[in-house]
Amino acid sequence: MTLHLLFVTITVKKREQSIEERLHEEKVVETLNTLKDRMYSDVRFY
Repeated sequence: MTLHLLFVTITVKKREQSIEERLHEEKVVETLNTLKDRMYSDVRFY
């Protein structure tokens, strides 16, 4: 996508992810979800 504003041109391209980057991102999301679940289990709702 290209956007022209006065004398400035901005070009945005879709970022390609490698397999290693994708696997790392999935592992990070899984870890965050696990930590979030542990946090909720420690909170006591009265």
